[in-house]
Amino acid sequence: MKNFFASKWGIIIAGVFIGGIAAFLQYLGNPANMGFCMACFVRDIAGAIGLHKAGVVQYVRPEIIGILFGALIISVIKGEFKPRGGSSAIIRFFLGAFAMIGALVFLGCPWRAFLRLAGGDLNAILGIAGLATGIYIGTLFLKKGFNLGRALPSEGKLSGYIIPGFFGLIFLLFAFDFGKIMISSKGPGAMHAPMLISLGAGLIVGYLAQRSRFCTMGSLRDIFIIRNFHLFTGLAAFFVTVLVMNLILGQFNMGFEGQPIAHNLHIWNFLGMVLSGLAFVLAGGCPGRQIVLTGEGNTDSGVFVLGMLVGAGFAHNFGLSSSPKGLGPYGEYATIIGIVFCLLVGFFMIKRHK
Repeated sequence: MKNFFASKWGIIIAGVFIGGIAAFLQYLGNPANMGFCMACFVRDIAGAIGLHKAGVVQYVRPEIIGILFGALIISVIKGEFKPRGGSSAIIRFFLGAFAMIGALVFLGCPWRAFLRLAGGDLNAILGIAGLATGIYIGTLFLKKGFNLGRALPSEGKLSGYIIPGFFGLIFLLFAFDFGKIMISSKGPGAMHAPMLISLGAGLIVGYLAQRSRFCTMGSLRDIFIIRNFHLFTGLAAFFVTVLVMNLILGQFNMGFEGQPIAHNLHIWNFLGMVLSGLAFVLAGGCPGRQIVLTGEGNTDSGVFVLGMLVGAGFAHNFGLSSSPKGLGPYGEYATIIGIVFCLLVGFFMIKRHK
């Protein structure tokens, strides 16, 4: 049977539903302009399991587990669960870590950049411009022959279940109130929609994203490389839906100043997302796409997600992440080091054909 969500109208409908769910989760209690944020939510999970001690951003976000398992379940049903990996795992791990650091300098993943703009946060314009710039630089490497190597099929299917199992275990410990899981009592980590609604929302989004290949990075990459706007129509539908929902629900506040969980240091908003956008291209997907691919059994994407988890810990333990007050004391250095790392990866992993 043909996959409807791979069609022109399918990707648009997927974008509408994902955007509507994001706006509704914010209305039900998620932080402002943060119905979904792959970077912030993975950061919160990192705090909940003790990888960092920032008490205001610790919570096991059910949306992440839902997206992962939504993609896993539908890929198994459709016969698309195919464990594979072994493509430059260490490089992918550090790309995930630096992508997270860049996102936490900006304060949001690509999904949240568009959610922030749809909520009226004009600081997001600089982040989106940086994201597009990083993606464009990445496409130059792709055109030159950049490749991290071929992912090979795994023996058996166990390897494809390990990382979903790891996150599933974290969720079970959280759901059954295991005492070692840390939960914020104030700040963004204490703001969340009801657990089962968040989990259900994640499952739906995981299903839609797996069937449609919804990806913010991919939408811009395809425009830059082959002038293909298919994925971008889904992103546009996502943005317009959130904008309309925010206006209806009274969640729209236009301006640069006083925006929720944001800062207006424009250069670092831009450069943080340059780093993230470049890392996403080199790794082959934005954080949401990487989580979905992990659900399909791609262990390379799973390594990238683990890199994000560890990168979040480093970002908060070593003063790299931003806050509404501004940049962390070492955020600038980490951003520049990350960009240099990604550029070196890009240059050294170009396959030169004789």
